Amino acid sequence: IKVIDKDLRGRFYPAPDGESFFVLGSKGVKKIEAKSGSSKNVDFRGEYEYFPDKEREYIFEHCWTQVREKFYVEDMHGVDWEAVGENYRQFLPYITDNYAFQELLSEMLGELNGSHTGGRYYDGTGVSIGYVGVLFDPAFDGPGLKIAEFLPGSVLLTSAPSLKEGDIIMSIDAKPIPAGQPWYKAFERKAGKRVLLTIKSGKDEVKLYITPSSSDSQALYTRWVRRNEQKVKELSGGRIGYVHVKGMNSPSFREVYSKALGKYRGCDALIVDTRHNGGGWLHNDLAVFLNARLYTERRPRGVEMSPEPYDKWIKPSCVLVCEDNYSDACGFPYLYRSLGIGKIIGAPVAGTATSVWWERQVDPTLIFGVPQVGSWSVSEGRFLENHQLEPDIVVYNDPASVMAGEDKQLEAAVAEMLKASAK
Repeated sequence: IKVIDKDLRGRFYPAPDGESFFVLGSKGVKKIEAKSGSSKNVDFRGEYEYFPDKEREYIFEHCWTQVREKFYVEDMHGVDWEAVGENYRQFLPYITDNYAFQELLSEMLGELNGSHTGGRYYDGTGVSIGYVGVLFDPAFDGPGLKIAEFLPGSVLLTSAPSLKEGDIIMSIDAKPIPAGQPWYKAFERKAGKRVLLTIKSGKDEVKLYITPSSSDSQALYTRWVRRNEQKVKELSGGRIGYVHVKGMNSPSFREVYSKALGKYRGCDALIVDTRHNGGGWLHNDLAVFLNARLYTERRPRGVEMSPEPYDKWIKPSCVLVCEDNYSDACGFPYLYRSLGIGKIIGAPVAGTATSVWWERQVDPTLIFGVPQVGSWSVSEGRFLENHQLEPDIVVYNDPASVMAGEDKQLEAAVAEMLKASAK
């Protein structure tokens, strides 16, 4: 296998001669010679008349009409939608860019006082930052960047396992890092590029090549979850299990299933943490998994081998929630309470239980959303939208305690599960 260009992305089109092909990408068109691998840019010019103000007028009217026709309740939450359109339409002549247009759409859609809506603009520009799986010491003055902690799966530690906390990155690509320079400036435009680091490790100087990633978000998330797991283990003496539901989706359900029935099968109770979950569609699967009851036990020659059902959680559980639970992460705790499975602990959750249709516009950098379906509570005879869900045990994680490394909500959940499992 021969690698012609590892960074080449786009649509491939074979040339009529059968000896070459064209690649249409975001940066233009390239012609590649199949045998030699040589490439050259193909110059072209396509002229057209573009009237961005007229395009924005069209998108505005399209957005307004779609919402009128598809909003999940016909009364538009009691809003006079005709008057709203007339009011915001007058600002269009003064909108000269998509940043402002995004805000105009969001302000108009915000009049509905509904979730799952608003305008979004993605300009696709900005400066990329390289990440190496490290948290730097903010108190270190320099020169260089002092390593305070390696994140799980750190690309830097994987490349050089002998490195340790306290080591100092002195230069990148032979360019010294001066005192006071923020770490992100040092790694500006380094994502996905092979760079040379010079690191002071004790009395030694280590030089190595690595390729920084474009994000450390997954590593930071893994770090947070592992800390929570360890905290629960310490507070409960290993009696309580902990799982976090990152999103209301299949990968998150598989993670919950695997940990609950694997790592924590022998625990007396389970904390199901849904905090900071942006939604999806998983409420019923989670509720069914947690709402099982023991009906038989498998006993060869009188020895208890396994309970039935074996593929569901049959012990006490609770659900952790917070202010930014959204969408199906609002619907799930409502269902959990309705079925009487266990207690909900944490901060109140805004009622945001609608289903959205996000539509990309003729200008593909612009998107707006219409909540088309609402979740109707059969027992209460109302929609869940805009009805705040109150936890059974209200606990706030105030900024001061969070900065001190505390998690009062998690501590309250452990205390509640210890009580529940003792019954």
